[in-house]
Amino acid sequence: MASNHQAGLVFLCGSGVSAQAYAPLLRPIAEAGHAVFVVKLPWRFAPFAPHKRAAVDRARALLPAHPQIHRWVISGHSLGGALACRAVQADPKTFSAMVLAGTTHPKQDDLSFLRIPVTKVYASKDGVAPADRVLANRRLLPEHTRWVEIKGGNHSQCGHYGHQLRDGKATISRAEQQAVTRSALLEALAAPQNE
Repeated sequence: MASNHQAGLVFLCGSGVSAQAYAPLLRPIAEAGHAVFVVKLPWRFAPFAPHKRAAVDRARALLPAHPQIHRWVISGHSLGGALACRAVQADPKTFSAMVLAGTTHPKQDDLSFLRIPVTKVYASKDGVAPADRVLANRRLLPEHTRWVEIKGGNHSQCGHYGHQLRDGKATISRAEQQAVTRSALLEALAAPQNE
């Protein structure tokens, strides 16, 4: 079955968010012919450094376990985006592209050297990863990073879960917001392989 997949997506969950909450966002990507793997966080929050390392290790272990897939995109929402950054930093040549959604990361790690396509999706009403804090860290990503602002989107509408503490009130629907994020993921999966 997996040999028919065009490319693989590794998606890391946000802190406290179940893998099932991202199914409506990601299922259409699988239906489009891509292999999709959602990495759950240890203890659902990955509260300590060893838990975060374990999540990154889980993400990286998927690649050798599926050798028939030659192009991999890594992505994550919120804390999952931070962990995606760590996975790419650990081995920059492993992934073909990275898509970060609803995250202020990277915060300390300089990933401006990356040659792979990078997309940063952020929402104007996000109270957890506000646009000003997202943009404040743009120097830590490559100059070629594609920035996608979702006007009227918030943090929790990236998945299907309840309103998150400190989040803003969205002025667009969850379906509209997820369509923009999904489009960014599909574009990264369809991009030609960098050599």
